[in-house]
Order: sequence, then structure tokens, then C-alpha cells
Amino acid sequence: MTTPPEAHGDERGALLAALASQRAAFRQAVEGISEEQARSTPSASELSLAGLIKHVTSGEAGWIDSMRSGRTPGADDEAAVKEWEQSFHPTDEETVAVLLERYDRVGAETEKAVREVPSLDDTFVLADAPWQQGGPRSWRWGLLHLIEEAARHAGHADVIRETIDGHKAMG
Repeated sequence: MTTPPEAHGDERGALLAALASQRAAFRQAVEGISEEQARSTPSASELSLAGLIKHVTSGEAGWIDSMRSGRTPGADDEAAVKEWEQSFHPTDEETVAVLLERYDRVGAETEKAVREVPSLDDTFVLADAPWQQGGPRSWRWGLLHLIEEAARHAGHADVIRETIDGHKAMG
């Protein structure tokens, strides 16, 4: 996937386009495969394509909620940890179509939130966690983090898809 060029000076648009480009990679990863294949874990990891879509959707929604509220949950937030753990495992009702529709809704909500925030310099507080030092972060940082996470998992999706049937998800 390539990110389309931004309109001159449109930083928000450029960041949102980069995120949308990564979202599109997940749709490509499941194009033309069965529900069973989307839930399979054919690689060395326990990841499935459906699980990755559920996870990135949950992660993006959680980050946007946190950015809007001004605080992220910490590692001691048991409900947040449990939600994260479950985010890799779709329920029987969470078909690929349901997961993609949810991802589209979250993407639209992200776009709305980013367009509404007065400045990408506005901040929220990142909680301390064993894997990161907390502190204030800008919305710009938050968007770059979402792009980074989506790109990382889109790469996982590409490997999983290629393992399933030899086709590449991104390309």
C-alpha cells in the first residue's frame, strides 16, 4: 500500500491518509479467503487475520477514546488488560464482514476526532507501563503511534495471508 500525497500543508490529512492506507491492507489481506482461513493460525504465531483486524480496531478505538479523554489506562487497569488480551480472539459472531464494518466505523470516528481537535499539539497523558515511560503526548504522537501499530500488524497480516495461500496481502 502506498500513502497518497497530502494536499500542501495538510498534516492531518497526510497522517489520516497514512493510517487509511494501513487499514486498507487488512481488507486486502482477507479478500477472497474463507471465514475459516481468516480465523486460522497458519504461522509460527497465534495470530489470525480475523484476530488482527479485531485487535487493530480495538486498539485504534481505545487510543482515540484515551486521546479525547486526556488519559490512557495503565498496566494496572485490569479491565483494559483483559480487553487487550481478548482483542486478538474474535467471537463466533464476529465474522470478517462484521469486523471490517466495525473497523470502518472506528476509522470514521478517528477521522472525525482528528479533524475536530483544535491542534495536533494538544496533549493527553500516557500512563506509565513496564514497556514505556508515561507522560504528556501530542495528538500528533498518538496518530503516529496508531500508524506504527497498524503498519506492524499489517505486516503480520501479509505473512499470514501468504502462508495461507501464497498470495500477498500488500502489494
